[in-house]
Amino acid sequence: MSDGGSGTPAPMAMVPAATGRALAGEASSTDVHACSVPIRVRFDEAGPDGRLRTSTLLRYAQDLAWHHSAERGFTRAWYAERGLVWLARAAEVAVLAPILVGDELVGTTRVVGWRRVWARRRTDFLDADGVLVGWTHVDWVLIDGRGVPTRIPSEFDGAFGSPAATFPLGRVDIGQAPPDAGIASFAVRPQELDPMDHANNAVYADWLEESVIMSGRDDGIAMTRVLPRLVRLEYARAAERGATIVVQSWPDDDGWTCRITDAAGEDLLRARLGPIRDALEG
Repeated sequence: MSDGGSGTPAPMAMVPAATGRALAGEASSTDVHACSVPIRVRFDEAGPDGRLRTSTLLRYAQDLAWHHSAERGFTRAWYAERGLVWLARAAEVAVLAPILVGDELVGTTRVVGWRRVWARRRTDFLDADGVLVGWTHVDWVLIDGRGVPTRIPSEFDGAFGSPAATFPLGRVDIGQAPPDAGIASFAVRPQELDPMDHANNAVYADWLEESVIMSGRDDGIAMTRVLPRLVRLEYARAAERGATIVVQSWPDDDGWTCRITDAAGEDLLRARLGPIRDALEG
């Protein structure tokens, strides 16, 4: 199954925290239904602290999804001929340890479950010593040429070998923004558009961290770099070319919460960023 862009709406499976152990059912290089690819962290993929940006793990996960899909015969041409596309409904990104410029990683992806019109991918990132340093979950909804969800083709079952999902689509419940929430507004930038001509789903993670830094200043910077950390993203609608977006962010418990809307106040994203505190975080 391949990646698309951000579409409509993710808690997801329970995940171990600072130990670096992956949970049962994770993607594995020994799994015949998984796909593993080596990755080298580029200079432009890291921030001023020399560490990989959170959004880059989502970009790696998208690329691995396409690689896996094409490897099983479901190429971009296959999807185009059938008028099908995957849109991201929700995502989780966990950064468990520092990932630095020049680090050599292995990314392993697999489909861990699906239902009628949607599927979840798990992608694990291991360092050169085989230690789990990050992972993503992404819930994808299959969309047809009319722009509505459609049933996943039956041939995918044999190709990807995933079971029926025992978990629901992810959600991020954030409530109402407090009166003193930080607020910013800007237009979707040309470099943030993907081949579907809307903001790529990984861009929303950049917007989240940008808003936390703007609102929290030094505390916000610290939160975007805390380890281990977890970002949860629920995509409500796509942000189109040139659209004006409004970003609200505020501290909540020991993390930060963010709501992104269009100019009319309709939700585009609900998200949360915070440290992974316990042995299990879901």
